[in-house]
Amino acid sequence: MAVMTDLHDAAALLGADGPFAREVPGFAPRATQQQMAAAVADAIDHRAALVVEAGTGTGKTFAYLVPALLSGKRVIVSTGTRNLQDQLFHRDLPRVLSILGVQANVALLKGRANYLCKYRLRQTVESGQFKSRAQAEDLQRIREWAERTRTGDRAELAEVPEGSPLWPRVTSTAENCLGVECPFYDECFVFQARRRAQEADLIVVNHHLLLSDLALKRDGYGAILPEADAYILDEAHQLPELAGQYFSVGISSRQLKELAADTLAECAGQPGALALLQPALEGVNDAVRKTRLAFDALPRRGAFAQLEADAGAADALEGLGNTLADLAAVLAGQAERSKGLASVHARTVVLDQRLQRVTGSADEEEVRWYEISDRGFELSATPLDLAPQLQKLRDATDAAWIHASATLSVAGRFDHFTRPMGLVDPVTLDLGSPFDYAHQALCYLPQGLPDPNAADYTVRVIDAVRPVLEASKGRAFLLFTSHRALKLAAELLADAPWPLFVQGTAPRHQLLSDFRDSGNGVLLGAASFWEGVDVAGDALSCVVIDKLPFASPDDPVLQARLDAVRRAGGNPFRDWQIPAAAIALKQGAGRLIRDVRDRGVLVLCDPRLTTRGYGKMFLASLPPMRRTRELAEARRFFARSSETMAP
Repeated sequence: MAVMTDLHDAAALLGADGPFAREVPGFAPRATQQQMAAAVADAIDHRAALVVEAGTGTGKTFAYLVPALLSGKRVIVSTGTRNLQDQLFHRDLPRVLSILGVQANVALLKGRANYLCKYRLRQTVESGQFKSRAQAEDLQRIREWAERTRTGDRAELAEVPEGSPLWPRVTSTAENCLGVECPFYDECFVFQARRRAQEADLIVVNHHLLLSDLALKRDGYGAILPEADAYILDEAHQLPELAGQYFSVGISSRQLKELAADTLAECAGQPGALALLQPALEGVNDAVRKTRLAFDALPRRGAFAQLEADAGAADALEGLGNTLADLAAVLAGQAERSKGLASVHARTVVLDQRLQRVTGSADEEEVRWYEISDRGFELSATPLDLAPQLQKLRDATDAAWIHASATLSVAGRFDHFTRPMGLVDPVTLDLGSPFDYAHQALCYLPQGLPDPNAADYTVRVIDAVRPVLEASKGRAFLLFTSHRALKLAAELLADAPWPLFVQGTAPRHQLLSDFRDSGNGVLLGAASFWEGVDVAGDALSCVVIDKLPFASPDDPVLQARLDAVRRAGGNPFRDWQIPAAAIALKQGAGRLIRDVRDRGVLVLCDPRLTTRGYGKMFLASLPPMRRTRELAEARRFFARSSETMAP
């Protein structure tokens, strides 16, 4: 790999006289992008910790790729989602490499569930168990693709939906992978991808894989990723929440059902195995079903103490533990017959240990909780404070750790991000956004709305928003903090003159594509639509947010963390809930202006922004746009925008 003599020249390359200005159509040199590139280069050079808030439009991808590729060091870049990972590897990275003229060995690595497993494909084909004609057709598509794919990355096969129930049957997990004992090991797509990563100068991963790797290292089980000189974490605001998931201990009904199904499949070709194992397998499946039914009377999500206080649920869990132990005992006598049976025996022992761990005595340093879905359940134990573990893991790498996102600070402070991440005195950089929010955007705070807890709140919000939508001619996102409010809003807007696109009625990507194509649509979304959605141009000119996005108060993990803040002498609402909600609000508001030519109105309906003292902190965390309480001014803004766009 070519290496520059002065890493800070990375900033100059992104300047007016650099190759990006010459070769990238529409490229506009930005001082904030150059400033970020210099900071990233410095952090890599000194193996330092850097936290950068780079507002929308900064061009942070180029700002970290340029110094990373010029450093001459091994760099791991982690993104928030697989879609962003693919975009970075297949679009952005080749472009930067070409412009710089740098020769670098780069690799893309995803979690094993993204790669076809030839062993499990063979098992699935031989089982002949298909629930529908559609599944049989999908399986045939997978078989044909398996013959021609070079990577085994399921993203190549768009014809089979991402949510197809076939994918879990033809991909592997850490639990069911046979490793070097697999008959297809030499052809394994997962291990081929990992070998490529071991040899690469720059590896593109996602946060799920990175955290899985860190969790393995913590537990002493080896590693997925090679050691690196620098880690660049894009969309870093997601990490504190995700880290809690990966450093938890848990067991789910899905894992138990898959264990039973895989054990049944391994009985094929082993005379007498089925007769011995079937009673134990039926016992596990029956216990899973009874456990789920026993949870019916409980809230969908809650502290483990609620399960223990319910006699039926407690008895069902005890029965589940007994059947899992019985299966482990029977499998112990069959494990030597095949590699597959040895694998499912080991999985059974691990799941039995996890169940005992979660259902065992309480630990003050963690919170035990459960979650119920329509057909299953999950039991977990989550550490309350991950900071010491994360700090220890980072220190062990002796590498640069660079965290970048458009939403990391609250009213100019980074504490809410750095504290749970265990970052002690990192370099912080708040770059804001290069967009001219004072002229491109307006923040409208409607008057006269009731308290958000009022029974008619959503009805009143829609009444207040209708005239704004009329002025914007649709072209709007309506973002809600609950699916209940979203559903009611969809009913109230059913007679609207604009095409409505409602979350849950179609896949997310399809809704966004249809919204863009409509030109005057109104999209109603919650949760996942608050971030990672990019609609530039005239199709989106208004973003409406119904309430301040405070996390659900009945979340057992949140409640335990708030209690820990209180015990430590802090104020849970001020120190945790407000900062978390402010960052979420910034994410939602960030959907509005995505380009230097965009213009739009942000409508914040929650009256607490002006009636409560903490409202000032939320407003101070938003981009510097003008604010108004007058509907007439919002209408005038849209009228001026229409004149600007007129030919």
